[in-house]
Amino acid sequence: MAARIDHAVVSGTFSLDGETFDVDNNVWVIGDDTECIVIDAPHDVAAIRAVIGDRRLKAILCTHAHDDHVRMAPALRDAVPAPILLHPDDRPLWELTHTDELWDVDLSDEQEIVVAGTTLRIIHTPGHAPGAVCVYVEELGCLFSGDTLFNGGPGATGRSFSDRPLLEESIKSRLFGLPDDTVVHTGHGDDTTIGAERANLS
Repeated sequence: MAARIDHAVVSGTFSLDGETFDVDNNVWVIGDDTECIVIDAPHDVAAIRAVIGDRRLKAILCTHAHDDHVRMAPALRDAVPAPILLHPDDRPLWELTHTDELWDVDLSDEQEIVVAGTTLRIIHTPGHAPGAVCVYVEELGCLFSGDTLFNGGPGATGRSFSDRPLLEESIKSRLFGLPDDTVVHTGHGDDTTIGAERANLS
């Protein structure tokens, strides 16, 4: 049986460059009744644990290191022992939030991670953040895009460590080769599809 996707929305703040904003973040959990992987760890450990339930947590996979995506990763790691995975290019951002501890495992482009018999493929998509990644699950026809791609277009740039031309190039070269009907599960807001966002960015 293929893995399933569970979802919750949690609320908190995002801070960078001396400014703080209220945000709602999507929490995505992929797995079966026995084991799972959490994609990003925003705001609220109890809410994330409620989605995990009594399953074994294999990993806390961070799409990038903005504080609203990794702030609770070490606390979740302590509460439900599991390694934190992050692309090493995001170390400068990680250290803005966590000065005394690091993640456990480096993510790399085209890395494959298996949970519940289903393969997750890491796609490095720098631009929103240097180490931003998306997670493609071909078997489920979906992509977890973090803040790289949203319903309506690319993620935000204009702040420290971001680069709009690089982000658009990442999306066009790395994501737009996926099937049009690939469902995009975003870091904030509603789902979209690769086909819809290709039309928006053409």
